[in-house]
Amino acid sequence: MKRCIAVLSCILMLAGVARAELPSATDAIVKQALSSGKPTVIDLGARSCIPCKKMAPILESLSGEYRSKASVLFIDVHENQAAAEKFRVQLIPTQIFFDAKGKEVKRHIGFMEKAEITRELKALGIK
Repeated sequence: MKRCIAVLSCILMLAGVARAELPSATDAIVKQALSSGKPTVIDLGARSCIPCKKMAPILESLSGEYRSKASVLFIDVHENQAAAEKFRVQLIPTQIFFDAKGKEVKRHIGFMEKAEITRELKALGIK
């Protein structure tokens, strides 16, 4: 019985991780991140977009891993159409990488693997 409960608990934890989502960043949070002196990656997408849903647990994981070194943000463009216009988003998901001074240095359109995002953050000086 204990083993069954342990297995069930493990399954429930994994299900929670698979649905992990960052909250949609507000304009104030974006402004704060870009002026923080740390590199920032912003993923602009939508909760209803399939590639965006696949990226959600990746972004959640990276947000925790790089918490003190970089900002990892998500903006739902269906909730914040002004952000989509401001960042000139044409397709979702779009990831935009900013250096420590808040200057855009790279843009990627479409699903992006965790290793690719990590590689870009390292290129910005994150260890």
